[in-house]
Amino acid sequence: MAKVRRDTPGVRRSAAARSRANRTRAAKQRTSSLMGGALALLPFTEAQLHKLFLWLIFALLAAAAWGLASVTGATDALAASYARSAADAGFAVNRVQVTGTERMNELSVYERALAQRDQPMPTVDLEALRTELLALPWVQDARVSRQLPDTLRIDIVERQEHAVLAKPDGLVLIDANGHELEPISRQRADGKLIISGAGASTRVNGLDRLLDAAPALKPKVASAEWVGNRRWNLTFSSGQMLALPEGEEAAPALVKFARIDGANRLLGGRVAVVDMRIPGQAAFRCKDGPCSKTALERMAANGGVAN
Repeated sequence: MAKVRRDTPGVRRSAAARSRANRTRAAKQRTSSLMGGALALLPFTEAQLHKLFLWLIFALLAAAAWGLASVTGATDALAASYARSAADAGFAVNRVQVTGTERMNELSVYERALAQRDQPMPTVDLEALRTELLALPWVQDARVSRQLPDTLRIDIVERQEHAVLAKPDGLVLIDANGHELEPISRQRADGKLIISGAGASTRVNGLDRLLDAAPALKPKVASAEWVGNRRWNLTFSSGQMLALPEGEEAAPALVKFARIDGANRLLGGRVAVVDMRIPGQAAFRCKDGPCSKTALERMAANGGVAN
C-alpha cells in the first residue's frame, strides 16, 4: 500500500516567505518606477539632488549650532573676539571725515562721531550714529560709512534756510517746511521774510504758493502774519499792509492787488492799508487820514472800493 507524503510545516513556511519576498520586490519595483518618473520631471540630475540634500543637512546642522551658541552666549564671545582682533590689526576708528557742512556748526557732528573713537570698526553702529545726526536741527539727511582701515566717513545734507519765524521769545530761522534751524538776531533777520502768527510755521508751503501767484510782488513782501488760523496779512518792505481773504480767494485777491498797484503805484504811496477780505472788493486807508476823493475815484476805476 502506497503512502502519501504530506508537506511539512517547514515547507509551508518557506513557501509563504517566498511569496512575501516576491510581493515586496514587486512593490519596490513599482515605487522605484514612480520615483524614477517623478525625478525625471525635475530639472536636476540624481547627483545634483544628492548634493542638494547634503547642503540642506549642513545648513540644518549650522542653524542648530548657531542656535545653541546663541542660547549659551557663545556668539557674543565670538563677536567680541573678532572685534578685538580687528582692532589689533588696525581696523579701529582713528579718524572722522565730515563733508557737507556749510551753515551748521561742524563741531556738533564731530561731538557725536568722536564718541566712536578707538572702537573696533566692526562694532560701530552706523545706523545709531545716523539717527543721532538726524536729530540735529540743520541735518536733513546723513550718510555714515566705514572707510577702512580706520576712517569713519560722514556726509551731511543740510537744510536750507527759507524764512524767519517770529516767536514770543525771539526769532528763529526755518526751512521751507517750517522746520526750526537756529535762533537768529534781529540784525541777521533784516531782509528775510518774517512769518508770524499761531500755526504759521505749518503754513509755509501754502504761503509760498500764494506769493507765487504774484511773482512781481513776492520780493517786496517783508512779513506775513497768519491771522486767526484762517488767512494772511502781508506787510511790504514799504510798511504798507494788505489784508487777504480766506482760503482759495486769497490768490485771486493778491493778483488783483498787483494789478491795482501796477495802475496806481500803491506801494510807496499814501495808502497805508488795503483791505481785500471781502472777495471782489478792495478798501483803502491812507497814512495821513482818509484817502482823497480823486485818489479813490482813480483806484475805483481799477477795481477799488473806498471804506
